[in-house]
Amino acid sequence: MSFPYDLRLPGVTIPIHLVCEILAYTVGFRLYLRARRRQPGGMTVEQAVWTLVGCLAGAALGSKLVAWLEVFPLYWQHRANPLIWLQGKSIVGGLLGGWLGVEVAKRFAGVSQATGDAYVFPLIVGIAIGRIGCFLTGLSDGTCGIATSLPWGVDFGDGLRRHPTQLYEILYLTGLGWLLWTWKLPGAPDGARFRQFLIGYFAFRFAIEFIKPHPFPYLIGLTAIQFVALLGLVAAAISLWRQWRPTLPHAPATAHSTAKGSPAHG
Repeated sequence: MSFPYDLRLPGVTIPIHLVCEILAYTVGFRLYLRARRRQPGGMTVEQAVWTLVGCLAGAALGSKLVAWLEVFPLYWQHRANPLIWLQGKSIVGGLLGGWLGVEVAKRFAGVSQATGDAYVFPLIVGIAIGRIGCFLTGLSDGTCGIATSLPWGVDFGDGLRRHPTQLYEILYLTGLGWLLWTWKLPGAPDGARFRQFLIGYFAFRFAIEFIKPHPFPYLIGLTAIQFVALLGLVAAAISLWRQWRPTLPHAPATAHSTAKGSPAHG
């Protein structure tokens, strides 16, 4: 196999990454619509539109911001070229931004019900399809790993056998999706599955970045993506704990509250 593995038609070459990206959005959106129909209760059309707008706007903004932070010196070198600043996206930033965008939109639209669970499997399938495109694009995509001597290392065209981190992510998402589909913790409230997905994905991205080449590490040897993934993991864990925290039982009446002169029943 030679990289990039683009689609070559008579007179035109279509980038495989673009094909997989369009397919990921299309399949993911169809799965989301199906999941939304199965959710109990429901929002009005206006509320659903606001939450979707919040999701898309937050995801787009978060994706670009984290991409800029990850290789900011490179973007700054080409600051006179606005087209360069339009390139690059980050799934980690998109997830965190999309989550924040939905929560802001829900407050604005007066939605109190949990809506995140409908996103889980569309996101898993969409990200996996997108990573196929990343793998087939090769070195220019910037998502392959560092050199390795492991037998499954892949030569993406530079003569080095590298970690196929895109395939690692697909395998991890497959396992995470199976776990979330088949195993539900007792008493888990609506929205818990989405937060569990975020915790699992952010943990993976924090770890996998250690075997990717990074020309611009930040503090303590971590990258911008790792810092954002760690922030998202902690935020999702705290949100899950708050959502799942059992309601404290009412304190039983004490001897002082039932003593003479103390109104036991106000």
